[in-house]
Amino acid sequence: MTVGTDETRLIILRGNSASGKSSIAAGLREQFGRNLALVGQDNLRRIVLRERDRPGAANVGLIGMTARYALDAGFHTVVEGILYADRYAAMLEDLVRDHRGISRCYYLDVPLQETLARHVTKPDLAYLSQVTDEHLRDWYREQDLLPSGLETVIEASSALDDTVKRIMRETGLDKVPAIDR
Repeated sequence: MTVGTDETRLIILRGNSASGKSSIAAGLREQFGRNLALVGQDNLRRIVLRERDRPGAANVGLIGMTARYALDAGFHTVVEGILYADRYAAMLEDLVRDHRGISRCYYLDVPLQETLARHVTKPDLAYLSQVTDEHLRDWYREQDLLPSGLETVIEASSALDDTVKRIMRETGLDKVPAIDR
């Protein structure tokens, strides 16, 4: 079932906790403006559904449906989250296959030690008190790439601003006017 239009852009950002996914998504929205939907795994899984990240959980379908709805409504769409390959690959690969416009997938490859260092810089003190280094070690998966090979790997050394500019350029969002909705 096709989704979106020839003009819509789909961006998938995956990586371990504290790899920069949410910061990049926010940077893309700031750079682009309106008409860019952010579909965040944390928001849909933890806030909307308040469910644990388990194989076959309801959030997998909700993330896919939300992205499809946004694309069909004409929004360029960023799907971001840890999105473990063994749990989310089928949904993400179906979404990319079904999308009529330009789709790009990125995996943020940040080593565990850098993940731990970045985590302590998060401004949400309540989150920091609930998520420990032990949690981060337990959740960490090295090079958890999608089996289809769709992803471009972005190394930890890529600065936030450079990564945002790169994704804007590679998706063509740097040449598309924002629509004031």
